[in-house]
Amino acid sequence: MFVFCGLVAGGMLYLGSILGPKKPNPTKDKPFECGNQPFDLPGKPFSVKFYIVGMLFILFDIELVFLFPWAVVFRKFLAAGAGKFMLGEMLAFLVILIAGYVYLWKRGALEWE
Repeated sequence: MFVFCGLVAGGMLYLGSILGPKKPNPTKDKPFECGNQPFDLPGKPFSVKFYIVGMLFILFDIELVFLFPWAVVFRKFLAAGAGKFMLGEMLAFLVILIAGYVYLWKRGALEWE
């Protein structure tokens, strides 16, 4: 299935590059910002801090997504007698997550300069 999907996607890109119209001109090659002239040309690199903060946000955001399903089933397992084990496991997870956050904070990864 993955090979088939890859072949279909690659085939569409290939056919689009061969069959598509090609009429380059200076107007089409200019950057476009909602019909306005751009105030700065693209190509100026972003700071590495921008990407680091973005990746860390995604990392911690995805890690915290695991709290929701745990919270949904916690009450059922608490009634069954396994709630203390589940609470301990989630506390261990949060301790590791918070330790990583504090480490990054101390290293200055979250500073925006």
